[in-house]
Amino acid sequence: MLVLTRKPGEKIMIGDDIVITVMEGRGDGVRIGIEAPRGVSIQRSEVVEAIAAANLAATQAGPDAEELLAALRPPAPKD
Repeated sequence: MLVLTRKPGEKIMIGDDIVITVMEGRGDGVRIGIEAPRGVSIQRSEVVEAIAAANLAATQAGPDAEELLAALRPPAPKD
């Protein structure tokens, strides 16, 4: 891991097309701005981990989970 010290307004380049700007320090946190191409996904790691945990829990829910989901679906339209 590369660890850098930056002041507000200073930037970090990642490759040719990603720029991270230190916006300001706040107490024990730092606000940053990220410029990247539209095709680059930017996610907070805790959100990605929470989604992965929820997906894992859903796969381990067992056969009853499918019945519960079916009950939540709206009824099929009658012809």
